Amino acid sequence: MTDQFSNRFPQFYITAPQPCPYLPGRYEKKVFTHLLGENAIALNDTLSQAGFRRSQNIAYRPACDGCSACVSVRIIVDEFKPNRSFRRVLAQNEDLHGERKPAKATQEQFSLLRSYLDTRHPEGGMADMTALDYVSMIEDTTVQTSLIEYRQQGENAEQTGPLVATALTDRLHDGLSMVYSFFMPDADHRSLGSYMVLDHIERARAEGLPYVYLGYWVADCRKMSYKMRFQPLEALGMDCWQRMPV
Repeated sequence: MTDQFSNRFPQFYITAPQPCPYLPGRYEKKVFTHLLGENAIALNDTLSQAGFRRSQNIAYRPACDGCSACVSVRIIVDEFKPNRSFRRVLAQNEDLHGERKPAKATQEQFSLLRSYLDTRHPEGGMADMTALDYVSMIEDTTVQTSLIEYRQQGENAEQTGPLVATALTDRLHDGLSMVYSFFMPDADHRSLGSYMVLDHIERARAEGLPYVYLGYWVADCRKMSYKMRFQPLEALGMDCWQRMPV
């Protein structure tokens, strides 16, 4: 009876305070649980609805003392229409093709990630990531997840260029959740981060999924500001998801 109860009602834990990665001078705490057992997929779906994010076999969300700056946001797929700026991004990347792959790490992916981290986030929390850490990030999962690799197309289907960008993506019952993405750091003209979000919107639309989950948005964090461009958005409030004002 105890084991059955534990499988249905997971145990939650809270981390010790750590420096906040988004707001200088603040500290963060997270509440988390393990995504294990036969109910892992359903649990990930339920917790994603409640504002949790996934990292390997752990689902977590902020639980900071006196702070609620992290807001879960998701794009409303059916109502999204690319503006002129986004249409330009799509045109700049017409030569790219995204292919869904099983969640298996490769050396090519890790090399691209290292280049991305060393250039864009040299002092971030993932700066010291090793190849083994990357394998764990990609392959330690009990939920429906996959990689989407973006490459430049050749003259025919058999000709493809080097890896340009990669997204680790979970499939939820009501949408696609972008867990983590990285790209060539010296291709600013492509706006690859925005392009991958646009591509996920179209993938969700093709699968009849209503949302693309973008994780957390923090109003006072500049590196989070890009998420507000993908309107319309819903944000998770105290009781439910609500449309955000433009």
